[in-house]
Amino acid sequence: MTIVVKDIDEVQDAVRAGERLLPVAGGTKPGLSTPPAGTTALDVSALHGLVQYDPAELTLTALAGTPVAEIRDALAPHGQYLPFDPPWAAGGATLGGTVAAGVSGPSAFRHGGVRDFVLAVRFVDGVGRLVGGGAQVVKNAAGFDLPKLFVGSVGRLGVIVQLTVKVLPAPVATATVVVDYENLADALATMARLARGPIDIDALDLEPPGRLVIRLGGDPAILPKRTARLISLADGERATSVTGEDDARLWQAATDLEGWPDGDHLIRVPVTAHHVLALQTCVDQHRAQARYSLGANFAWISWPKTAELQHLDDALHVQGLAGSMLRGSVGAPIHLGLVRGGSFATRIRSALDPESRFAQA
Repeated sequence: MTIVVKDIDEVQDAVRAGERLLPVAGGTKPGLSTPPAGTTALDVSALHGLVQYDPAELTLTALAGTPVAEIRDALAPHGQYLPFDPPWAAGGATLGGTVAAGVSGPSAFRHGGVRDFVLAVRFVDGVGRLVGGGAQVVKNAAGFDLPKLFVGSVGRLGVIVQLTVKVLPAPVATATVVVDYENLADALATMARLARGPIDIDALDLEPPGRLVIRLGGDPAILPKRTARLISLADGERATSVTGEDDARLWQAATDLEGWPDGDHLIRVPVTAHHVLALQTCVDQHRAQARYSLGANFAWISWPKTAELQHLDDALHVQGLAGSMLRGSVGAPIHLGLVRGGSFATRIRSALDPESRFAQA
């Protein structure tokens, strides 16, 4: 069953009606937006549109169901963009869904992920109250940071209805360097060296078994010189460079994980570089697929439905890692490995949803 709401008043009425709810919108991450048994989908996709956009202040406020693609179109004439690089914009991903899932794309490497750009949130809590937190300016207000709580909350704390985010000037030009190494360890060593090196890098991804994909952005007049320097630092004999439309297509495919099997489970795992070798061993053993993004601070894993999820769950537990299921079969868990939060998360849920109106993880 699905309840479709047209405005914030109807969201409040739906919550007060007493059913257990899970907010949904674009449906690009069905592992998180498929209601579990006994839970009703609350379709908030009609809550869309820009509320306020001030290019001079680098802030934008929009209703939560606003498609990311629509926001990008509004920012582009002003030479601005969403630096956290939301995935699946072409597929209908929304601003609220991106924040609730806590997902960012490869170009978040330089400036930070979605958590770093959410300034304010308005949401309906578990008793139907409209609550606001944060500030609609870049200078942050003192006090409890409600907006950050809703990043990665996957609809379990309240119904996000409006968000204010910080935006930044978009790079005028970009170029990408691709380098293939003999093995994963060599690629990781170079990735670490480049990440702390002298060149500002916009995106730094690793594709097993040993390919580094590195993006630069900035002034087109000096970009070729910066690209040449990066090639020399990354092992020039192995490197190739990509610019223009080829560069744009390459990163669009990376952001949306194009070419990965639609039927597989898609899991996102925060990692550090020292986790990669052991995690990739598990991935290879079960004929899965992985990509390590943001300088190997996040892993995207495509896990075949023919392989037992328990094997990945066990591997994450051993390494002290926690994964989120973004796509998967009906009934698949939304958390793998360690479950974060503990008693603090329980207290937050009790404060915001005292009557358990929202789906439980």
